[in-house]
Amino acid sequence: MAIFKINNEFKPAGDQPRAIEELVKGIEQGLMHQTLLGVTGSGKTFTVANVIEQIGKPTLVIAHNKTLAAQLAQEYREFFPDNAVHYFVSYYDFYQPEAYLPVTDTYIEKEAMINEEIERLRHASTQALLTRKDVIIVASVSCIYGLGNPTEYEKVNLKIEKGQSVSRTDFIRELISIHYSRTNTDVKPGTFRAIGSAIEIMPISERIIYRIELEAGKVASIKRIDAVSRSITNEVNVFFLFPAKHFITAEDTLKSALKGIKEELNEQLMKFNKEGKLLEAERLKRRTTYDLAMIRELGYTNGIENYSRHFTGKKAGEAPYTLLDYFPFDEAQGKPDFLTIIDESHVTVPQIGGMYAGDKSRKDTLIEHGFRLPSARDNRPLKFQEFQEKVGQIIYTSATPAEYEREVSKKVVEQIIRPTGLIDPEVLIRPIQPTSPGLQPPSPRARRGAGGEVYPGQIMDFIDEAQKAIVRGGRVMATTLTKKMAEDLSEYLKEKGLKAEYLHSDIKTIERIEILTNFRKGIFDCIVGVNLLREGLDLPEVTLIGILDADKEGFLRSETSLIQIIGRAARNIEGRVILYADVLTSSIKKAIDETARRRRLQSAYNKKHGITPKTIIKKIKDITDTLEREHHQAVNVLLETDEKLFKKSPKKLIKAKMKEMEEAVKNLDFETAAILRDEIRVLEKRL
Repeated sequence: MAIFKINNEFKPAGDQPRAIEELVKGIEQGLMHQTLLGVTGSGKTFTVANVIEQIGKPTLVIAHNKTLAAQLAQEYREFFPDNAVHYFVSYYDFYQPEAYLPVTDTYIEKEAMINEEIERLRHASTQALLTRKDVIIVASVSCIYGLGNPTEYEKVNLKIEKGQSVSRTDFIRELISIHYSRTNTDVKPGTFRAIGSAIEIMPISERIIYRIELEAGKVASIKRIDAVSRSITNEVNVFFLFPAKHFITAEDTLKSALKGIKEELNEQLMKFNKEGKLLEAERLKRRTTYDLAMIRELGYTNGIENYSRHFTGKKAGEAPYTLLDYFPFDEAQGKPDFLTIIDESHVTVPQIGGMYAGDKSRKDTLIEHGFRLPSARDNRPLKFQEFQEKVGQIIYTSATPAEYEREVSKKVVEQIIRPTGLIDPEVLIRPIQPTSPGLQPPSPRARRGAGGEVYPGQIMDFIDEAQKAIVRGGRVMATTLTKKMAEDLSEYLKEKGLKAEYLHSDIKTIERIEILTNFRKGIFDCIVGVNLLREGLDLPEVTLIGILDADKEGFLRSETSLIQIIGRAARNIEGRVILYADVLTSSIKKAIDETARRRRLQSAYNKKHGITPKTIIKKIKDITDTLEREHHQAVNVLLETDEKLFKKSPKKLIKAKMKEMEEAVKNLDFETAAILRDEIRVLEKRL
């Protein structure tokens, strides 16, 4: 019986059936590397979903940024609603790594803001991998960074069963040992509270409270309780509780780690003293001694990950544990037993390969100046070769595969024909600079201004074209060369009456997703970005893209980049792209030639099969939808619960709810406060 089942009304079409057959055949033949060269809008994700269904193995999908990963996770959830599809990205909303700048003698402390919701999703990912086989994890490149030992993580999970013998004290001690925090206020993921003979726990990966009631030294009942309404949803006989942190260390391992850290410290102090580095020696001794004391007393210290090699038992230089180690490994074959999909591989592969060197350079400086022990180097991302050894068979997907993918792939499968019959967009070239009456525009392929009329320049021309596209119900995008240019242009467009917003890497993960969703809904008409808008973003409402300063050769205006940007307009029959350039660069010429080749193939296929192109119709959803749905459900449950009180004394109820909301804010429980706020709004409208 197949472990994956696609729930979708559509069947593979266009080039998809052939691509699916070829890729599945390649996997069955044991090919380790294959490439799916699929043009934008050809349904690469649907093709891969069909491959996953037929192969039936746990799958890792790697994307090069959080926004794209979120979109892919939502798409796979729609394809596989009955399977476990999870989202695994870095849990930092803001991250400033620890660093030292010798030139200015400046030490920069690590600073980070952890997003609790994303941390919950990370735990849900690892727990799914350890408990079931029908798992798809959509991850960013953060999946190659150090994570706790999966064996220890799995080994120490608590099995709580009705009728089980356990004392209240021992149970609390066990919860603390797996990093659950005790609280006297409302429980949040990773916390618990003791109320008489009952203990309430919220697992790190869920938003449900488990109430364990103890009687006569045994578990009398296990109730699942809604965290907001406090209503009992059901009772269970058993459940498994995984640790609240990925880094788990047994007692004997802890003692061994402390001993190893102390020995390494003594060796490094001897080295510094021999070299006459007395300041560095004193600095290292003070910091490490403090960390050892904290770990010994509390089991934790800030920067504990820098000692990870000692806790995991790894040797110096050995690859750290990562998310990849949570996937199944075939002991008989001696190799990983899962499928890896590298999305937008021309960007993601170099990103995977470049992480190690940057991290090592920063760590070397810290170690040289006495801020960290040499073992800090082993708290690192995987080297590219290590990554290759830890993954199984790989399918690279891209509209523009790089030389690496083409070289290693035994098979490159082209997917040029779209199921919708859509052809690549028309590409126009217009000059950057304004022109005076009677002057010929500098662009050799200019479409406007050649008749002697005044040409307003790229910005005003784009505004004119954008307004026309928006009136017809389309959305527009503009790509700039820098973040500052994107911000300035979006402000200028607002002044000119366009509902514009900028989007770049400084914007937080969830906010980025919300901006793109609002763009699709029409709350914004225009998005201005840099390279963030190139790969993988599925925006079928876009009918116009303006590529500003297209002739500035470089990474952002290379042949690959231009083809990717052009592809953003390929999901709509009215799609057009304007390249603003005063010089016809080699990259522009190659991008236009490749687009023309694809248009010829697509048009010929449509003519042969009598296909009329149709704009892609796609539901407007994102990964935040699940969070919003849970929020609205909680509000509705409260409204139902409070219905009788409202009928009896509405003003008194609203006043009580206001007090509850203020109390939640006081306790920093903003999630509950937001739910109460929305209930109060509904009650006030009814009043």
